[in-house]
Order: sequence, then C-alpha cells, then structure tokens
Amino acid sequence: MRLVFAGTPEVAVPSLNALAESGHEVVAVVTRPDAPAGRGRKLTPSPVAVRAAELGIEVLKPAHPKDPEFQDRLRALDVDLCPVVAYGALLPQSALDIPRHGWLNLHFSLLPRWRGAAPVQRAVMAGDAEIGTACFQIVRELDAGDVYLMESQPMPDATAGELLTSLAESGAGQLVRAVDMVAAGESPTPQPTEGVTVAAKITVEEARIEWTRPARHLRNLIMGCSPDPGAWCELDGQRFKVYRVAVAEQQLAPGELLATKRQVFVGTGAGALELLEVQAPGKRRMPAADWARSGVAGKVLT
Repeated sequence: MRLVFAGTPEVAVPSLNALAESGHEVVAVVTRPDAPAGRGRKLTPSPVAVRAAELGIEVLKPAHPKDPEFQDRLRALDVDLCPVVAYGALLPQSALDIPRHGWLNLHFSLLPRWRGAAPVQRAVMAGDAEIGTACFQIVRELDAGDVYLMESQPMPDATAGELLTSLAESGAGQLVRAVDMVAAGESPTPQPTEGVTVAAKITVEEARIEWTRPARHLRNLIMGCSPDPGAWCELDGQRFKVYRVAVAEQQLAPGELLATKRQVFVGTGAGALELLEVQAPGKRRMPAADWARSGVAGKVLT
C-alpha cells in the first residue's frame, strides 16, 4: 500500500524505520513545523523530518493539517493509508477522509484506558500493573476508534521516558502488522465503552512532590514525571528535581534527608524513598549519592 506516515518526536522514528523496511511504500512523511531548540533557540526540524530526509522521503510540514495546500498534496499522493505515531496535531475530518483506508494510530496505552496526550506518564503515576500499545483507526473522538491490535506487558520498574522508548521500539513492529491487516481487509474490534480514562498532559504544578504523601504514591509520581516535566520540590527555597527513586524501609520524618556513604534517603508520610537521581539548583542531573557528598545534614526537602 501507498503510505504517508505522520509523526514528530524521537519515539516516532522506530515506526518510520519499520514501515520504510516493510513491503509497503512510504511516499511522504507529515510532521510538525520546525521549532526552536537548544540554547540559541534555532529553528530545528523534528526527529521524524530528519530521518525522512535521510531516507529520501518527501517531508510535509503543514502549520495545521486542515491547511488546503497540505490536503491537496495528500490527495495528489494517492494515499491508501496514513499510519500515525505522536504527530501532535488534531486531524480534521476533511483530512481523515482523504486516504482510502483512513488513518491508523499507534498509541502507547491499553485502550480505552489512558486516551490522550500522556498515556505512559499517567499509567506509571497511577501505579498500573500493566502497560502496552494499541493500533486503532483514528476517528474524530479522541483515541476512540476501533482497534486492530493490542499488546500488553507487566509494568516494569522504569521511568516514563525509559518505558516510552521501549514501547516505541516494540510498537513499531506492531504498527507494521496492523498495516498488513488493513491491506488484507481485516476488520478491527470496537473499543469497550466502559473503563475509559483520559491521559491529560502533566502540568508542572501537578509534578510537585508533597513529602507528606505515602512513599509508594510519590515513587509513582516521580518515575511517571521523569524526564518531563520532572517531579520537583524545594531545597533552601530553590527548586530541586528528583528523577529516579526506590521505595525504602528507613523511618524518617517527611522531607527529612539521611545520607550514608553510598545512599541517600528521604522521609515521606508513610515509609521512605531512596533518592537515586536528582538535579539540585544550578546543577546538572546526577546520582543522588554524588550530590549528597556536599553535605545534607540538617537539610529538609519541602
């Protein structure tokens, strides 16, 4: 089939690679416009745009997929199907109607749980026992289309960022299989109407650590917000970020710090956490034990 792939961030690149190596033809890629990046805020193409250029594939960067010029080009490409991974823009019905078989999305959750922008982060934050990926037909309602394939696995001990990278790799093959199913005329399965949850984007305020909460709750919050937006608290009145922790057995007051030669612990409302990776004000991310060598006696995280 003739495909136009839509995606923007690094997690979409494995799927582009897999489709380019499949028996289908990727005739173009749709991605978000170049955006400011780095200290100089220089306009930079998306990771998908960079990879598509390396593969010699035409790159389309509409300001919005409703743009008439973009839709005219999509029609001219005579597209059978548009696979999507983390494109980052809402698709109007006028665009959904152009490919013969519509648009097919790889989503990083076990639908209908965690429809929306931050499914992996929300799953980790909620302490879900399972995580997975789903390939479904895109419709106007958010992530509500019929499902071709769904794969689950036990939730690993990983940050949301690590988990998303892993799912992007395993999901790439799943997306190719779903495209094969569309080509073969196989029918998808309607999503259940019960069990729907929405994975809204994580706000900075939501990522604040309240040390009076239980250790397990805070472990999930911190790992789910890593690396973005990064869970945070305050130390000496300045923002202190925590990227990785593990539940520990020490008995400490909420926010109280304890450092040994190789470990750093902090108290919570129920139990304690071992701090594994942190970022102090004005410093780079580093192992918590390295940060603590400067001394934490008497310090409290708030």
